[in-house]
Amino acid sequence: MQEEVGGVAPTDLFLGGLGMSEAPYSRTPLRATFKIKLNGEAVPIATVGQAYRFITNLSSIEWMEFRSLHGDAVASLQEAADSAMLTVQATNALRALFARAKLL
Repeated sequence: MQEEVGGVAPTDLFLGGLGMSEAPYSRTPLRATFKIKLNGEAVPIATVGQAYRFITNLSSIEWMEFRSLHGDAVASLQEAADSAMLTVQATNALRALFARAKLL
């Protein structure tokens, strides 16, 4: 349980109090661990935060071909960061994106 300081949660202080998504920092486990081949090595993606950082750190040009699937995955990860009950939907959205992009 987070203790509020002056009416502001520590998470809000860490995120600059701007109401930014907690998705990049989420440790919520996905329903599956994805092993993405990157530069010849398998990189495991097991949490909402790892997945969110992976699909948002690449430039938007790299995801342009998969814009709809990418948008769905980003939105699903943001929702799963707020509610662990939505990890199934986030995992499915990632699976669709990664399969279509031939990353699995």
